[in-house]
Amino acid sequence: QVQLVESGGGLVQAGGSLRLSCAASGRILSINSMGWFRQAPGNQRELVATITSVGITNYGDSVKGRFTISRDGAKNTVYLQMNNLEPEDTAVYYCKAGGLRSGVVGPFESWGPGTKVTVSS
Repeated sequence: QVQLVESGGGLVQAGGSLRLSCAASGRILSINSMGWFRQAPGNQRELVATITSVGITNYGDSVKGRFTISRDGAKNTVYLQMNNLEPEDTAVYYCKAGGLRSGVVGPFESWGPGTKVTVSS
């Protein structure tokens, strides 16, 4: 099992900033990709940003230029710096990681329990 724990969510006013963190633990051999997705009430889960082990990033259109994803490979941790937040960014943010486990055949894909971000207008 690979566990993901998110932190950093909360309530912020429009135009403000938040930084989310997600740490992976368990029998991890390597992590190929980590990322953030979000789900607002009544909506489907959508891509926010992903980052590969070599630093290639991908962003959802609605967050480009405002959010920045980064990772610390040594700590198996991914970060999401969110600037200029808008009420439309209100959602539960989920961390996702994929890679290989030590002593286990086949790749893993794990999700965190989510952290809530609320942006007030």
